[in-house]
Amino acid sequence: MAQKPKVAFYWCASCGGCEEAVVDLEENILKVVDAVDIVLWPVAMDFKKKDIEAMEDGSIAVAFINGAVRMSEQEEWVHLLRKKAQMVVAFGACAHLGGIPGLANLNTKQQVFDTCYRDVPSNDNQAKTVPGLDSTVDGHHLHLPVFWDTVKSLAQVIDVDYYLPGCAPPPDLIWGAINAILTGQLPPKGAVLSPNKACCDDCPRKDTKPDKIEISEIKRPATHLMDPELCFMAQGFICMGPATRSGCGNRCIEGNMPCRGCFGPMDDVYDQGAKFLSAFASILAPKDEAGIDKLLDQIPDPTGTFYRFSLPTSLLHRRKTGAPV
Repeated sequence: MAQKPKVAFYWCASCGGCEEAVVDLEENILKVVDAVDIVLWPVAMDFKKKDIEAMEDGSIAVAFINGAVRMSEQEEWVHLLRKKAQMVVAFGACAHLGGIPGLANLNTKQQVFDTCYRDVPSNDNQAKTVPGLDSTVDGHHLHLPVFWDTVKSLAQVIDVDYYLPGCAPPPDLIWGAINAILTGQLPPKGAVLSPNKACCDDCPRKDTKPDKIEISEIKRPATHLMDPELCFMAQGFICMGPATRSGCGNRCIEGNMPCRGCFGPMDDVYDQGAKFLSAFASILAPKDEAGIDKLLDQIPDPTGTFYRFSLPTSLLHRRKTGAPV
């Protein structure tokens, strides 16, 4: 009997939604279990680092790694999996682009710690204790992971073969990727395993988008009601669809929410936020500098809006601090 290909799943800095997405394969997960031998999946199975270290280099067929890389422990693990796996897939928006954790690049490590452990009014930490690198408990000495100053995407740390986008990737894309890997029907290395066209191209509201849009007021979902059938941009809501890759199944749109940009840019776009800003600037009603500034002031968090998932891999990368990355 032929040996099943070995598959690994690993979780770095992320919310855990990508792990849930694997479970969302439903009955297809039984096909996966039948076709492969899962040798690492910390969220579901008890494997140890030493188990992976003992394996021969290249003995794992594919490693699916989700989450951004922001700690030394995560760096060690992804380097180990790159060594042991024939193929590495950046699984989900955080591994692909840096994701929501990547917005921490607007701050330094010290600012993050000050906010979390010292300045939050609801935090009961009178000793102002923050995570350290060494700890001794009951005579046992622990050396803890280093918290980096800068959040990185997976490809900024190791070589990545393929990218599976989304927050989280939808089950049909996951199953399609797994099936393509098992059958050897993969595109060239470096490809994003999702259609290379804009989200607007298959948006169910695309026919309601007027030929010319002029935005004189920027509306927010928290403060304005949204028409459930009309193009969001035509209503004055920021929708990242024009600068975002399709393949998500329009889950946000079907839920009457504008596209947030989690699938990242198309192949010919390097900076997703800059691409959207270029298109957005062309449809603002004011043409004078003062009028444009007044309109843009209606966006409370421009970086978090236009670079919500892609800050670490953008031209901006992080706020300049003079601190080490």
